[in-house]
Amino acid sequence: MTRPPRWTGYDRSRLRPTVVHIGPGVFHRAHQAVYCDTVLRTGERTGAVQGISLRSPAVRDALAPDGFVYHVVERGTVERVRPVGSVLDIAVASEDVGAALAALTDPAVTVVTVTVTEHGYCAVAPGGPLDVDRPEVRHDLGAPTAPRSLPGLLVEALRLRRAAGTAPFTVASCDNLPGNGAAVARVLEGFAECLDPRLAEWIRGGVAFPSSMVDRMVPATTDADRVRLAAAGVDDAWPVVTEPFSQWVLEDVFPTGRPRWELAGVELVADVTAYEHAKLRVLNAAHSAFAYWGLLAGHRFVAQAARDPALLAAVEDLLAREVLPTLECPPGWDLPTYAEDVLRRFSNAALPYTTAKVAGDGSQKLAVRVLPTVRARLAAGLAAPVCARLLAAWVVCVAGPRAPGLGVVDAALRAAGHPPGAAPSPDVAADRLLTLPGLLDPADPLERAYLAHVRNAVRTLWDGAPAPVPTAPGPSTVEGR
Repeated sequence: MTRPPRWTGYDRSRLRPTVVHIGPGVFHRAHQAVYCDTVLRTGERTGAVQGISLRSPAVRDALAPDGFVYHVVERGTVERVRPVGSVLDIAVASEDVGAALAALTDPAVTVVTVTVTEHGYCAVAPGGPLDVDRPEVRHDLGAPTAPRSLPGLLVEALRLRRAAGTAPFTVASCDNLPGNGAAVARVLEGFAECLDPRLAEWIRGGVAFPSSMVDRMVPATTDADRVRLAAAGVDDAWPVVTEPFSQWVLEDVFPTGRPRWELAGVELVADVTAYEHAKLRVLNAAHSAFAYWGLLAGHRFVAQAARDPALLAAVEDLLAREVLPTLECPPGWDLPTYAEDVLRRFSNAALPYTTAKVAGDGSQKLAVRVLPTVRARLAAGLAAPVCARLLAAWVVCVAGPRAPGLGVVDAALRAAGHPPGAAPSPDVAADRLLTLPGLLDPADPLERAYLAHVRNAVRTLWDGAPAPVPTAPGPSTVEGR
């Protein structure tokens, strides 16, 4: 049943998608789709979105009765609700790959944005080359016209555009990967090279892959959120709950055009690297720290962990002593103030991030959130003991005696044959997990020595040691304010 249309401030019936977004989960609908909605409210005609879900029909089925208009609920000191109408439709590639390819080959589409998490790029390690042994990649290489993976779908769409004489779209990754533009280019070009080197060369020469940094805290929507919104008179099967803060820093490389996102506050820059490193190593690393240490301390929600004095002091210590000294400050930023603001945002109890959910897929996340800090410190001849305890907490959460009851899911570990709680000892767990692709390299003398430090930390936490505390005397707040 389709309900009457909701007000969005513009005539959606006159719009044609110019953006395709792959992975229309809660983050996209609270972030990129909101920026597009804001642009459309100015009277612009470009920026409407066609969503593509690679596998699950859940979002499509929930939003279709309302014409894909949904509500974003911003919770801070006050609560604000706005309808968002920029998403015009959602195709499900696993059900109808033809519909997904038709959307991607529409000449009106000039931009494809992506949020599929680190695991969804089908790389050997986060940001690395294509993993040709992944089952979905093997399928797509054998049946390229019926793709199941992100690289397979985008390469087939580009092949069809090339055959039709249609200009290629620009691919803008919005996932938490360092150099996310180069990361998506790497897997697409690698996939195309396996099929047709001439197609790979065409992609290298004609497709732009701008990097971006995105920031907004968006926990999973709960039934309580739906009930609360319904009590306010808004019936929505899948609203999105988020914080008031939102940021998008984007390299302005779009040769075939883009929406005027600057009208919605997108920061368009020549190089996003410093912003991206700061966000990954400060915000995302702190999020993981609160998740793993919070789980081991018995906290169900990140906000609870962020309000635990011992855990807060440990995360402040992590950032001040080990992370911030390794970073280049983005233009116009003050890194200690940024770190303090991040920790304050995590304490927002109105955002019910569960520690188990945030702790998921650590084998992919920690490789880009924590390992760059470790490597920078090792290269400078410096220690990284707090990072070691964070990595150790991850090992214990996914492979220690308490792991089966913690509910942490890691798709990459499962695919590699590491079920939760399966390790017979802390040393075995540490050596198995910490030497996965993208983590520590035992062939490197510095990293081999660091692995021994992390192994010791795993032993300490294995049988139920308390949550970490600051590693040295002195102030535990972020230094340099």
